[in-house]
Amino acid sequence: MTTTTDHAYGYADLPRLMGRMTGAEKHGPAATSTLDALWVLYDRVLSVTPERADDPARDRFLLSKGHGPMAYYAVLAAKGFLPVDWLEGFGSYDSPLGHHPDRVLVPGAEIGSGSLGHGLPLAVGTVLGLRARGLTDPRVWVLVGDAEMDEGSNHEAVAYAGPAGLEQLHALVIDNASASYARPGGIAARFEAAGWSAETADGRDHKALYAAFTAPHPGRPRVVVARVEPKESLREPRIA
Repeated sequence: MTTTTDHAYGYADLPRLMGRMTGAEKHGPAATSTLDALWVLYDRVLSVTPERADDPARDRFLLSKGHGPMAYYAVLAAKGFLPVDWLEGFGSYDSPLGHHPDRVLVPGAEIGSGSLGHGLPLAVGTVLGLRARGLTDPRVWVLVGDAEMDEGSNHEAVAYAGPAGLEQLHALVIDNASASYARPGGIAARFEAAGWSAETADGRDHKALYAAFTAPHPGRPRVVVARVEPKESLREPRIA
C-alpha cells in the first residue's frame, strides 16, 4: 500500500472523505471546527509535500488539538500523505489512524497527541532546534483549541516565545467557544501582551484565513485565532 494518491482531491471532497471514517468517534464537532483552517494551510501555505515529508527544510505542522482528528486525516489523504482507503478503518484495532494521531504510524504527522497543552511548547522547542541546526527558513505551525489555552504549559510557551522573537513560530487557535475561562480582551490579546503578532479571523472564510496566515510579522511569532461556530452547533462538515 502506497502513501500517495493518484486522484486530485479538492476542498469539496473533504466532507465525503470525512464520511468514510465511521465508528465510536466522540469528537465530531472538534474535527469539523478545524476543517477549513487545515485545508487552507495544506493547500496554500505550508511548504511540505509527501515527497518532502522528511526534508529538513520542510515546514512543520503540529496538531496539538489531537482529539477528533478526522479533518486532519481527510486533508492528509486529499494531499497524498496517506492512502484514502485507510480512512475506512479509522479507529479500528489494526488501523494506523487512531483517535489521536501517532507520529510513528501516520505519514506526515510530526507529533503524537494525547493530553492537551503539549503542542505549543513542542512547537517552541522545534523552532529552537531548527535554529540550532542553522535552519531559519522552515516555518513551524501548531494548531491548538481555545479550551486547550486553559493549560498553563501553553501560557508558559506564549510568554517565552514573544520575548525570544521566534519569528518561525506560528500558532493557530481554533475558537469554537469551548474554553472554560474568559480572557480580558479575548484570546489574541493574551498573545499580544507577550509580544506576538496576532489577528482574529473568520475560521470559515478561506480568503481571510490565507491573508492572516501569510501576513508579515518580522521579529515576532504569529498567532491567528480562527473563530467558528460554538461546538454545540457543529455537527456536519460544511462547504464554504
